[in-house]
Amino acid sequence: MSLMKSGKKPRRPFPKGHAPRVLSRRTDGFGESVIREMSRFGAEVGGINLAQGLPDFEPPREVLAALSEAISEPGHHQYSFTWGSPEFRQAVAAKYARMNGMQPDPETEITITCGVSEAEVAAVLALTEPGDEAIIFEPWYENYLPACILAGVRPRFVPLREPDYTLDLEALEKAVGRRTRLLLLNTPGNPSGRVLTHEELSQIARICSRAGVIAVVDEIYEHIWFDGHEHVSLGSLPGMEDSTVTLSGLGKSYAVTGWRIGWAIAAAPLTSRIRKVHDYLTICAPAPFQEAGRVALALPDSYYRKLRRAYAARREILLAGLESAGLAFTPPQGAYYVMADAAALGWRDDRAFVEFLARRAGVVAVPGSSFYATNGGRTRARFNFAKKEQTLREAAQRLANTDLSATVPR
Repeated sequence: MSLMKSGKKPRRPFPKGHAPRVLSRRTDGFGESVIREMSRFGAEVGGINLAQGLPDFEPPREVLAALSEAISEPGHHQYSFTWGSPEFRQAVAAKYARMNGMQPDPETEITITCGVSEAEVAAVLALTEPGDEAIIFEPWYENYLPACILAGVRPRFVPLREPDYTLDLEALEKAVGRRTRLLLLNTPGNPSGRVLTHEELSQIARICSRAGVIAVVDEIYEHIWFDGHEHVSLGSLPGMEDSTVTLSGLGKSYAVTGWRIGWAIAAAPLTSRIRKVHDYLTICAPAPFQEAGRVALALPDSYYRKLRRAYAARREILLAGLESAGLAFTPPQGAYYVMADAAALGWRDDRAFVEFLARRAGVVAVPGSSFYATNGGRTRARFNFAKKEQTLREAAQRLANTDLSATVPR
């Protein structure tokens, strides 16, 4: 199947004579997830899936044991409290006090959600009015734009300066206007791999405080960083306690992306609104996984040091493979993605490149343009290294053994 079209004749959505007179245009501003599309395409062609950020290794044994116990014992099979079980919210609060320099109140400032994506949508819907604006750094994770469109919020994109994805404070200041309500931020960044420094975050805090802007910060990769870079929570900085929504979850740090357990931490006036939206979106997050999550969040500091060492080793395997294939890149400082540039190989169409890559090399990536609202990323592809070392070695070998030049017949 081509990524551009399936070749199948489209089916009518309704029997003839029974269609509504007008279908809603609310979703016309965005398409289906390109990342998930690439996973389906990879399954079709049989390639190694370095597209969607799902690990191919198992979670920590003690966390799996806790889940098994939660499932086998009575009491964890019905709805939890809408905003999360008291015990899990207390575990989240303890984790933030221990590791993030924050002191959230589990009773009034923590909402447990069905993953960070739901938390993001709930925050945008709860904290904006139609016609407001939200600033998004570009490149961005693909869920942010649909969240804004669904809320009737106008996104204003502030490009990070490439190839190092540095923060352009002047451009940020110019983007803030009287209708700016939110700033959507991701650090460590997907797909850029940037870890914003304490100084950069302090400047962002200054701008938000002066303009009365709420920062919604996606920190799902908070424990994955390299080369001396270290994650700092924006919500821990002075003056940002009441104007930051901190999002994170279990999926990436503990290799449980399918559990769909996330959270939003914010001052009580913000949380009360987020909780109402969350309630009507999903009612509650899965109860057994919250129980197992208590064990995950209590893992010792040594777990996170080992996690970073393992990801650093995986990163080096993938980067060596990309380099051997003639692809350019900026080594990521955090998260588990790298944006690789195929311009030197003659490519000018990222979707054509990733389809060629999947069919010729058997390696599946994400077209770079799916992380841009402008014309960025047209020669790039995003690869992830949340895989076993043997998986990455096989992918690197396939890349090295394949001529990826755009002049090779397809």
